[in-house]
Amino acid sequence: MRYKRKLEKEMMCPLEYGLEIFGGKWKSRIICVLYSFKRLRYNQLKKELNTISDAVLSEMLKELIEDGLVEREQFNEIPPRVEYCLTTKGKSVLPILQSICNWSKENSIKELDKKLPACISCSQLK
Repeated sequence: MRYKRKLEKEMMCPLEYGLEIFGGKWKSRIICVLYSFKRLRYNQLKKELNTISDAVLSEMLKELIEDGLVEREQFNEIPPRVEYCLTTKGKSVLPILQSICNWSKENSIKELDKKLPACISCSQLK
Protein backbone atom coordinates (compact mmCIF):
# COMPACT_ATOMS: atom_id res chain seq x y z
CA MET A 1 0.00 0.00 0.00
CA ARG A 2 1.31 3.39 -0.99
CA TYR A 3 2.32 5.74 1.82
CA LYS A 4 -0.58 8.05 2.63
CA ARG A 5 0.25 11.60 3.60
CA LYS A 6 -1.60 13.23 6.48
CA LEU A 7 -2.14 16.29 4.31
CA GLU A 8 -2.89 15.91 0.62
CA LYS A 9 0.07 17.02 -1.51
CA GLU A 10 -0.79 19.97 -3.69
CA MET A 11 0.44 19.56 -7.25
CA MET A 12 1.40 22.90 -8.74
CA CYS A 13 2.32 21.74 -12.25
CA PRO A 14 2.49 18.65 -14.50
CA LEU A 15 6.23 18.32 -13.80
CA GLU A 16 5.50 17.50 -10.16
CA TYR A 17 3.10 14.75 -11.25
CA GLY A 18 5.74 13.24 -13.55
CA LEU A 19 8.41 13.31 -10.87
CA GLU A 20 5.98 11.67 -8.44
CA ILE A 21 5.35 8.85 -10.93
CA PHE A 22 8.89 8.05 -12.13
CA GLY A 23 11.18 10.11 -9.92
CA GLY A 24 13.10 9.12 -6.84
CA LYS A 25 16.02 6.85 -6.27
CA TRP A 26 14.58 3.54 -7.43
CA LYS A 27 11.70 3.98 -9.87
CA SER A 28 13.79 5.31 -12.74
CA ARG A 29 16.39 2.59 -12.19
CA ILE A 30 13.73 -0.12 -12.20
CA ILE A 31 12.32 1.28 -15.45
CA CYS A 32 15.77 1.32 -17.09
CA VAL A 33 16.65 -2.21 -15.95
CA LEU A 34 13.32 -3.58 -17.17
CA TYR A 35 13.89 -1.85 -20.51
CA SER A 36 17.34 -3.42 -20.81
CA PHE A 37 16.22 -6.95 -20.02
CA LYS A 38 12.66 -6.77 -21.44
CA ARG A 39 11.22 -9.20 -18.82
CA LEU A 40 12.59 -10.11 -15.41
CA ARG A 41 11.60 -12.19 -12.47
CA TYR A 42 11.65 -10.53 -9.04
CA ASN A 43 14.99 -12.03 -7.91
CA GLN A 44 16.67 -11.20 -11.22
CA LEU A 45 15.49 -7.60 -10.91
CA LYS A 46 16.69 -7.40 -7.30
CA LYS A 47 20.10 -8.76 -8.34
CA GLU A 48 20.44 -6.12 -11.08
CA LEU A 49 19.55 -3.31 -8.65
CA ASN A 50 22.10 -4.68 -6.18
CA THR A 51 21.49 -2.65 -2.99
CA ILE A 52 17.69 -2.40 -2.92
CA SER A 53 15.86 -4.06 -0.03
CA ASP A 54 12.97 -6.47 -0.58
CA ALA A 55 10.53 -4.09 1.10
CA VAL A 56 11.51 -1.15 -1.09
CA LEU A 57 11.57 -3.17 -4.33
CA SER A 58 8.18 -4.65 -3.55
CA GLU A 59 6.70 -1.21 -2.79
CA MET A 60 8.23 0.43 -5.88
CA LEU A 61 6.93 -2.35 -8.13
CA LYS A 62 3.44 -2.01 -6.62
CA GLU A 63 3.48 1.74 -7.26
CA LEU A 64 4.79 1.35 -10.82
CA ILE A 65 2.11 -1.25 -11.53
CA GLU A 66 -0.58 0.97 -9.97
CA ASP A 67 0.58 3.88 -12.14
CA GLY A 68 0.50 1.73 -15.27
CA LEU A 69 4.23 1.77 -16.02
CA VAL A 70 5.00 -1.87 -15.20
CA GLU A 71 3.05 -5.04 -15.86
CA ARG A 72 3.14 -8.07 -13.58
CA GLU A 73 2.44 -11.41 -15.23
CA GLN A 74 1.84 -14.49 -13.13
CA PHE A 75 2.18 -17.92 -14.72
CA ASN A 76 0.17 -20.79 -13.30
CA GLU A 77 3.05 -23.20 -12.95
CA ILE A 78 4.67 -25.13 -10.16
CA PRO A 79 6.73 -23.54 -8.80
CA PRO A 80 4.87 -20.26 -9.40
CA ARG A 81 6.57 -17.81 -11.73
CA VAL A 82 6.02 -14.04 -11.90
CA GLU A 83 7.65 -11.73 -14.45
CA TYR A 84 7.73 -7.96 -14.72
CA CYS A 85 7.99 -5.88 -17.88
CA LEU A 86 7.35 -2.31 -19.00
CA THR A 87 4.00 -1.30 -20.42
CA THR A 88 3.70 1.02 -23.40
CA LYS A 89 3.25 3.87 -20.92
CA GLY A 90 6.41 2.74 -19.10
CA LYS A 91 8.41 2.68 -22.33
CA SER A 92 7.22 6.22 -23.10
CA VAL A 93 9.19 7.48 -20.08
CA LEU A 94 12.54 6.25 -21.48
CA PRO A 95 13.35 9.31 -23.67
CA ILE A 96 12.76 11.54 -20.64
CA LEU A 97 15.11 9.49 -18.47
CA GLN A 98 17.73 9.45 -21.23
CA SER A 99 17.49 13.24 -21.53
CA ILE A 100 18.00 13.61 -17.78
CA CYS A 101 21.02 11.29 -17.94
CA ASN A 102 22.54 13.25 -20.84
CA TRP A 103 21.85 16.58 -19.12
CA SER A 104 23.52 15.31 -15.95
CA LYS A 105 26.65 14.28 -17.85
CA GLU A 106 26.83 17.58 -19.73
CA ASN A 107 26.26 19.78 -16.68
CA SER A 108 28.22 17.97 -14.00
CA ILE A 109 31.05 20.02 -12.55
CA LYS A 110 32.56 16.92 -10.95
CA GLU A 111 33.37 14.87 -14.07
CA LEU A 112 30.36 12.64 -13.64
CA ASP A 113 31.55 10.20 -16.33
CA LYS A 114 34.61 9.31 -14.29
CA LYS A 115 32.74 9.18 -11.00
CA LEU A 116 29.55 7.52 -12.28
CA PRO A 117 29.97 5.94 -15.70
CA ALA A 118 26.74 5.38 -17.60
CA CYS A 119 25.07 2.22 -16.38
CA ILE A 120 24.36 -0.57 -18.82
CA SER A 121 20.72 0.47 -18.87
CA CYS A 122 21.47 4.09 -19.86
CA SER A 123 23.85 3.10 -22.63
CA GLN A 124 21.18 0.83 -24.13
CA LEU A 125 18.63 3.66 -24.25
CA LYS A 126 20.51 5.43 -27.03
